[in-house]
Amino acid sequence: MKIHKNIFKRIISPENLFSAWDTFRSDKRNKPDVLRFEWNLEQNIFQLHRDLKIRTYKHSPYTGFYIRDPKQRHIHKATVRDRILHHAVFSVVNPIFEPTFIPTSFSCRVGYGTHKGVEVLEKLTRKVSENGTHSCFVLKCDIQKFFASVNHEILLSILGKRIKDDDAIWLLGVIVGSYESAMVKYGEQRKSIGIPIGNLTSQLFANVYMNELDQFVKHVLRVKYYVRYTDDFAVVSDDREYLEKLLPPISKFLENKLALNPHPNKITLRPICQGVDFLGYVIFSKYRLLRTKTKHRILRKIWEGVGEQSLQSYLGVLSHANTYQLREEVLNRFYFG
Repeated sequence: MKIHKNIFKRIISPENLFSAWDTFRSDKRNKPDVLRFEWNLEQNIFQLHRDLKIRTYKHSPYTGFYIRDPKQRHIHKATVRDRILHHAVFSVVNPIFEPTFIPTSFSCRVGYGTHKGVEVLEKLTRKVSENGTHSCFVLKCDIQKFFASVNHEILLSILGKRIKDDDAIWLLGVIVGSYESAMVKYGEQRKSIGIPIGNLTSQLFANVYMNELDQFVKHVLRVKYYVRYTDDFAVVSDDREYLEKLLPPISKFLENKLALNPHPNKITLRPICQGVDFLGYVIFSKYRLLRTKTKHRILRKIWEGVGEQSLQSYLGVLSHANTYQLREEVLNRFYFG
């Protein structure tokens, strides 16, 4: 295992902070809070550097709001100053852990993403089913309240296996501890849990945390066909009983090592001929459909009225499935009402 020392200076260097600013502001140039920060940019960046250097930096409170994508999610937005730091941390820490991630982990990685995850799961089902001519089953699970359940102590312990820099661990602890969804009792102790949906660092922390499961599944259970996106994961096999027997050790590992639980209502074990719902699409052995809820949401949005940019985004989603008729309906509704 490669150990990384003296990364704190790289994270907090003015050069890295200015680079983080450039990355952060690329798609937020006209936001009022971004413009306010930019008004005294050099002063703000150098003050952030000084606060970090002498370890007086404190993470500011979050602003909370709700979105639907499609289910309701509680997003927590950090201040501009803190989000710049998140980018600075990500630029140094993510490359440390990226080489440890398995090839079939698709969340928040350059060159990966939801469509790539769906495509790979589809290829695995075709391989196992020999293009729909043999039995193929998919075990699919996700984690119950994943982001709200990440244990701070466990997360920092995992980060600390590779990062042996007290100042860097202090900073990571400040960011991890800047948000908690609850205090949960473990034995005689009460421990903080939860990372905010919305932070760039949360995407990194989620991958680092769930990589522990990936390594267990691949190297201890020796599962051959496994795909994960954040807290959604799927296993493919031609043996239904084999998949049934996988669930107990996976559940035990999640509970004992990561303090997580599979969502009891979102564990499915289905033959591919019945379709497998994964990341917004329903995968069959020879084709792919859009999830019914997603289809209804797109049509509703079109009825409510959207701009050309949103239309192109929806058409992009439709292009990844067998949706010719739906595509025609969306275009007709958009242009002709």
